[in-house]
Amino acid sequence: MYQRTYETIEEALIHAFRAGHVPEGSFHHADHIRMAWAYLRRWPFAQAAARFSRDLKRFATKHGKPNLYHATVTMAFLALIAERMDADPEAEWDAFTGANPDLLRWKDGPLFDYYDHSILDNPTARRIFILPRPRRP
Repeated sequence: MYQRTYETIEEALIHAFRAGHVPEGSFHHADHIRMAWAYLRRWPFAQAAARFSRDLKRFATKHGKPNLYHATVTMAFLALIAERMDADPEAEWDAFTGANPDLLRWKDGPLFDYYDHSILDNPTARRIFILPRPRRP
């Protein structure tokens, strides 16, 4: 049987994800962040965003949860990750997460510096990317 080898860990992660080999029960927030980081290491932002969004929708559907995909959360985190990656483009995963541990937290993570729960709970925000609203003092 032919076994493919990969040049990078990111390539292997993306291949496994696209093939559906990542067990749904173990694909949590930090796993989403790592996968998004891998896509952003591989492609420019717009291409990575389109591919990751498509593949994440496919992954959710394959695991019987097509309604879990959230366009605003996905795009906002991709933007946050890309912005942080720009500070040290050559950083490997461990160095990146060491410098940005807040990205791995969901409940009190950086997304909520930009979005109120009421926006993220809106069904429209699941379907399309919603720009962050200014926080009122």
